[in-house]
Amino acid sequence: MQLIEVNSAEEKKEFLRMAVRLYKQEKDWIQPLDNDIEGLFDPNTNKLFKQGGKAKRWLLKDDDKHTIGRVAAFINPKWKEKQPTGGLGFFECIHDEKAAFLLFDTAKAWLEKQGMEAMDGPVNFGERDKWWGLLVDGFSPPNYNMPWNFSYYQDLFERYGFQVYFKQYTYMRSVYGVTIEAKMEGRAKEILADPDFQFRYLKGKELWGKFPEYFMKVYNKAWARHMGKSISEREAKLMLTKMKPIIDPRLVYFGFHKGEPVSFFINIPEINQLFKHVNGSLDLIGKLRFLWHKTFNPPDKMLGLVFGVVPELQGKGVESAMIISYRDMIDKENLPYKTIEMNWIGDFNPKMMRVCEQLNAKIYKTHHTYRYLFDREKPFERHPMFT
Repeated sequence: MQLIEVNSAEEKKEFLRMAVRLYKQEKDWIQPLDNDIEGLFDPNTNKLFKQGGKAKRWLLKDDDKHTIGRVAAFINPKWKEKQPTGGLGFFECIHDEKAAFLLFDTAKAWLEKQGMEAMDGPVNFGERDKWWGLLVDGFSPPNYNMPWNFSYYQDLFERYGFQVYFKQYTYMRSVYGVTIEAKMEGRAKEILADPDFQFRYLKGKELWGKFPEYFMKVYNKAWARHMGKSISEREAKLMLTKMKPIIDPRLVYFGFHKGEPVSFFINIPEINQLFKHVNGSLDLIGKLRFLWHKTFNPPDKMLGLVFGVVPELQGKGVESAMIISYRDMIDKENLPYKTIEMNWIGDFNPKMMRVCEQLNAKIYKTHHTYRYLFDREKPFERHPMFT
């Protein structure tokens, strides 16, 4: 076997194409957009490089020069851990332990040279909302920018010595006919009867003009301390711009108290149901296919991206009121979506898991984020719990 560091244009292309060949018989695998992956390794599009981040990729060839595996390793300057920790991602490999372990060893050796003491994987060279975790249960088609992998990968990771750092749960429920706990509904009615509260989706100029401000205010109070960073209004506007081609305004829902935003529930149509038709490329033909299916074969699944309530109102019924109000709006608007999947929730976040359970949502998929400590004598610690 031969390892090749990815540098040339042809090697970069092979890094993408080998996965297409590997999964060609798998009906549930959806080919990611080439630009979504390649953009992560481009210093011109991934700002982490400018902040001191590093990334390397390798291909693994057999004796006949056929590609049988690939892997990438990352140094993310935003990670703040007890021990310096790197990332391993975009791992693909035939069902061969020797080949897989060689790829793991290669990533580990490079990370050790960079001063790392552990590696998490499989992860992404960016935020946790993309290509994060190894699918271990619920082998159905992936949501946009989420991984799908062979079931034997779990055995390869765990035989090598990776341990579960945290589990990621994707919850699913029907959009219509939702019932919730009586206690939860009672608290919601108290909030909904209070004229100081209002819950609604944003329309027209308010959506395009005020969303960044509203989102930033709630996110920075509700999520920033957990995610390790706050978001600027400019970043929120960029997020909205990226969602614009597929956004359904009725899926962007906010709560207000005395006119100030205090909660949100951000959803989008699940666009992998469209991207599965474009063969990884949004060239002219890909765009035409995308538009045709968007018009005549639109998604019937919603993807819940993020749910948040400002800390001072958490546990006081606002979560329940948001959910009840949103449920009633959906029934009134007669939306075309049949199911909703919530973007993954870590097992370190029991509060959000409880919210999903109160909605009668069920765990539909499970991913594992693994950690491998280079010092094999060092005690292993799982991800700290959110409080």
